Amino acid sequence: MEEEITRVRLPRGNETIGEIEELLGASRFRVSCKDGNVRICRMPGRFRRRLRIRVGDLVIVKPWDIEPNEKGDIVWIYTRTQANWLRSKGHVK
Repeated sequence: MEEEITRVRLPRGNETIGEIEELLGASRFRVSCKDGNVRICRMPGRFRRRLRIRVGDLVIVKPWDIEPNEKGDIVWIYTRTQANWLRSKGHVK
């Protein structure tokens, strides 16, 4: 049974959507972002304790002020249902 989506968070400001490419350990991930950059991203503790993240998951990445093309923070992790909705609406290929 598929859950109903009432609202899906979209990127704001300089945030971008990305897809997890590789798990690097120590709460760090290699993320291929929609803007064409591949970033090393950190996952904050609030996600670490609650969610499991896998290769192929969609996330919202906020680039750092220093080295914005190489590093960033994960600020949102999409559920599988939300990711399917984003793909069907054309936000992600």
